[in-house]
Amino acid sequence: MKDDCLFCKIIAGEIPSTKVYEDETVYAFRDINPQAPVHILVVPKEHVCCARAIDETNSQLVAKCFEAIAKIAKAEGLDNGYRVINNCGEDGGQTVMHLHFHLLGGLKLSEKMV
Repeated sequence: MKDDCLFCKIIAGEIPSTKVYEDETVYAFRDINPQAPVHILVVPKEHVCCARAIDETNSQLVAKCFEAIAKIAKAEGLDNGYRVINNCGEDGGQTVMHLHFHLLGGLKLSEKMV
């Protein structure tokens, strides 16, 4: 856990969240500013700052996140599809420097929304 990380504090229960999934590696919760009817943040419990910090020592965390995403999407009824987004770094729109994936769905998403 990184002391100044918002998501580490959410994972630790220091900041409330609406949890939708948790296992030994992954924590997922509803975004407080949803961009779609279903907007869930999926984060590894281990602190990794961003996608550019993924390497052979932690890449299994990404696989675990995507395994969780498939389970969450099924539980949320996203049978017609969904979008997974990762923002990396300030120029990529990342506002919390803890690796995370946005799971968006619940409506037909615009093709312009990347």
